[in-house]
Amino acid sequence: MGHSSRYGRQVAVMIDELVTAGAVVVSCGAVYAMAAARVVKQYERGVVFRLGRLRSAIRPPGFTMIAPGFDRLRKVNMQIVTMPVPAQEGITRDNVTVRVDAVVYFKVVDPADAIIQVEDYRFAVSQMAQTSLRSIIGKSDLDDLLSNREKLNQGLELMIDSPAVGWGVHIDRVEIKDVSLPETMKRSMARQAEADRERRARVINADAELQASKKLAEAAAQMSDTPSALQLRLLQTVMAVAAEKNSTLVLPIPVELLRFLEKGQESPQLEETAHPAHPDGPVVAPTPPSTPR
Repeated sequence: MGHSSRYGRQVAVMIDELVTAGAVVVSCGAVYAMAAARVVKQYERGVVFRLGRLRSAIRPPGFTMIAPGFDRLRKVNMQIVTMPVPAQEGITRDNVTVRVDAVVYFKVVDPADAIIQVEDYRFAVSQMAQTSLRSIIGKSDLDDLLSNREKLNQGLELMIDSPAVGWGVHIDRVEIKDVSLPETMKRSMARQAEADRERRARVINADAELQASKKLAEAAAQMSDTPSALQLRLLQTVMAVAAEKNSTLVLPIPVELLRFLEKGQESPQLEETAHPAHPDGPVVAPTPPSTPR
């Protein structure tokens, strides 16, 4: 009986040790699995370094495993990044001091190059955008900065995209946001715009006067051919004035009436000139002198 009891106790101890060892193994496996498990989001890609060396396979979105202690996973965002460019001050080609700010839209197209080729691709893109913006200010005129921004945006995009290609980054778009001018330049531009508007107004008024004078000349020529048209126009003017309900109405004397009266005054003068009257009686025609025989 004593031998069997000792044997049973040994078996129980062995079972306990096996259970403990199994629990330890399971715990270690769980810890290892937790340390090795990684989740890559849909908009990310995973770059794995094993003992400092890049693994060729880029981990796709979803669940993935790495070797803890040997592998290191770097996640790279593949979304389009919106990066504001701080305002840069520069002198344009026509010697005007301006401050220009912009915004850059870019995304990573090669995750491995974005991690290996450059230390911080975001900072690199930001610095390249600032230097390119200052360069484009010095190469442009003020009118181009104010009105021809599309061309400048394309030039900025090319200047930034050329080095960014080696970093695994693609510049999607560059936009100039605002151009700040000195107060003196703003006042000068306002005076220039006002002078230009005044010049256009004077040209329009002069053109209108020219057209009106041509039409009046045509109307005068037409009325000189038909005097009755002048009378009809006079009656229309009188009717228009009478419709205003004025207390006093001034009617001009027709031109034909003045001409008729002028002709009536001229005809007696012509008769007196032809037959002048003598104050004492009838006029006796002088007798021509007789010629000697």
